[in-house]
This record gives sequence, C-alpha cells and structure tokens, in this order.
Amino acid sequence: MKIIVCIKQVPDIAREVEGTIDLLNIASIINPLDMYAIEEALRIRQKFGGEIIVISMGPIQAKNGIREAISMGADKGILISDTNFNDADTLATARTIAAAIKRIGKFDLILCGKQAIDGETAQVPPQIAELLDIPVVTFVRRIEEINNKYAKVERIIEVGIEEVKVFLPTLLTVVKEINEPRLPTLKGILRAKQTEIPVWGLALLNLSADEVGIKGSATQVIRTATVKQKREGNIFHSATDESIELITSICNNSS
Repeated sequence: MKIIVCIKQVPDIAREVEGTIDLLNIASIINPLDMYAIEEALRIRQKFGGEIIVISMGPIQAKNGIREAISMGADKGILISDTNFNDADTLATARTIAAAIKRIGKFDLILCGKQAIDGETAQVPPQIAELLDIPVVTFVRRIEEINNKYAKVERIIEVGIEEVKVFLPTLLTVVKEINEPRLPTLKGILRAKQTEIPVWGLALLNLSADEVGIKGSATQVIRTATVKQKREGNIFHSATDESIELITSICNNSS
C-alpha cells in the first residue's frame, strides 16, 4: 500500500511580520496533529506492507520535520519549496500540494492531521482531495478496516460518531484520539540523517506562477493578532452572609 502523509512545519512561537508568520527566523515543529497521521501510516504499513512518503510545503528548514518523520519510520520524504509559493492561502497551498502528489503518481491513501495549529482552518486537506478528484473523510478517530479497495472508518461529528465506508484512493484527516505517536528510534534518527530529501520547486509541478503563492491565492491575510482576555475576579475565603449576598448580587448583575 502506498501512503502519502502531508505534514506541515508550524512555528513554535508565532511572530507577526507584516501580517504573516516569519517562518525563516523562528523555531518550528511538526504540526502536532500531523504526528498522528504519521503514526497511523506506520501502523497501516505494519499490517499490509508498502511505502510511506512524507511531503511538506515550506522553507528549506522544513526538511527537519521530514527527517523527524523518517526517524519515526517513514520511508522517504519530499519538500515542496520555492519562493513562488510564499504567502499562499489554503487554496494555493492545496493546489501546489495536489500538483506534487500528481507528480508522485499512483497512491492508495493520503493521511493528514485534521488541521494546523497556526491557522486552524482545516481547509487544505479537503481542497487537496477535491483537486485530485478523490473522496475525503474528515475527523477520523478510528480506522476499523482497510484493504486495497476500501476503508471503514469512524469519524467525529457534532452529534456523535459516524461510520463511513470509502473507496480507495482516498484522503483521511485524523484526530488525536486515533493513536499515540511513537518516539523516533536511534536507528531511525541515523537513517534520517543519511536520507536525501529532494526539493521540488515550481518548475517540476506543471503549474504557473499565477497559480501559486500570493498570486494564486483567493484570499490574503491583512493582519494577525493574539487575542488576550482579561477578567477580574473576587476570592471569598468563607461563606458568610455578607459574602453570599455579594456573590448573589454579582450573579444577578451578570445575567
């Protein structure tokens, strides 16, 4: 089974630079939810064999995340990187990643974390599936059955759990309830250091500069900000008649 895992390097500490996050100058990590996608791919390969390819779109240092995935057990990785891809919105990002997947060729399954912590839109994976013309199942908490034809999964919805049968190839986004990601092994870390990670730019993806990056984006980020809430409170150390009366007054005024 050929599995593609899409991961994203996200900032450890978000920093605003003219409305965008300065990924070149801050520490980054693999998007935490993507770790569960990597782990699920490893578990599927353990049962059925095959190959796991990790892909990531971002600056050159995003190779570090790919190497970490390889140290966990992924077979190889590809970095999608080009200055033409800078400041892409979710649509332009999905278009670029979908083009890379088309270049990889035939596959059985794409796994992604349900969303990235730096944007939390959860839009890119479904857009990738749409561009590849394959089905997508989001918020998957369990893969009950999978073979070379279909997968049966449980997904979280607002009113409970939904069971879905989907034919392959397909794209699944996973939630953290699905598994517990493993730690890299020493052997895996050594292998990851020795693994060459190719970098695919615009010239390899059969796309024009107008389809990617900020030029290919339908939306733009004008400004980002951290919302801080400040709430005042009162501490009562004893249940006196006076304190009870004051608490009652506060509750009545806030309702």
